[in-house]
Amino acid sequence: MMAKRKISLGELAERVDITPANLSILKTGKAKAIRFSTLEAICRELECQPGDIIEYRKN
Repeated sequence: MMAKRKISLGELAERVDITPANLSILKTGKAKAIRFSTLEAICRELECQPGDIIEYRKN
């Protein structure tokens, strides 16, 4: 979605008020959890729905 919206990781991190390192962890799928407020802010900035940026993976 970031590429589709032509926004860099740093710019998105600034807009949603999280560190680029934490956003990178989310982007690579290494995060164990995400706050709903963070997910909401990301979706607002990317103009998308949560299902557009997250997926369920069975362990």
